Amino acid sequence: MCNLYSNRMSQHEMRRIFDVVPGLDHLGNAAEWPAVWPKYEAPVVRLAPDGARELVSAHWGFLTPAVSKKTGKPIAPVAWNNARDDKMTGGLWKDSFLNRRCLIPATSFREAKGRSPATDVWFALAGDDDRPPFAFAGLWRAGQPGVAGDQGAWLTHTMITTTANDLVRPVHPTRMPVILDPQDHEQWLKGSPAQAMALLRPYPADRMRIVREGVGILADGSP
Repeated sequence: MCNLYSNRMSQHEMRRIFDVVPGLDHLGNAAEWPAVWPKYEAPVVRLAPDGARELVSAHWGFLTPAVSKKTGKPIAPVAWNNARDDKMTGGLWKDSFLNRRCLIPATSFREAKGRSPATDVWFALAGDDDRPPFAFAGLWRAGQPGVAGDQGAWLTHTMITTTANDLVRPVHPTRMPVILDPQDHEQWLKGSPAQAMALLRPYPADRMRIVREGVGILADGSP
């Protein structure tokens, strides 16, 4: 389960990498995102109504209402920041998988290993750059049914997870985020459900690396 990632791309880089024209960049004057936690806002690339790509800001995690087990009264909504690849055709994810897929720009993600204290392990792609840019496979939705207040109107995104590869497995034995190759971005955004499902697979371990590791490393800075 991934609950922390980083995006150190500038807006200009994201527009170039993800083929977004300046007029469809709705981020305003934004800075980098060295640590994105559930419920935090971060950029996603989605399709505008005319089919062009646009950059928007969305809170991480689909929200669902929750109540206290002790009192039965409403409490803070739950943020579902990960969606399993084998659950796309039902429940919370189905409509977004069919109609609202997105790209989540990133430069690394963290998994925690062990407890008391946990070791933070940051993963990135291999390459000549310090943190090569990439995109997670994501879903988005506007409005959070059953959630009251301002949060009920949030635009949210979630990332899809799949089986862990050989690099991630020693840290998280079961799951890792789905990372998409650039040539697959268009298929993810516009392809049929079957074409999109075919992209939900582990990223090759030999094309990734660990870039930071230690206790309390909660933001992706320089090694």
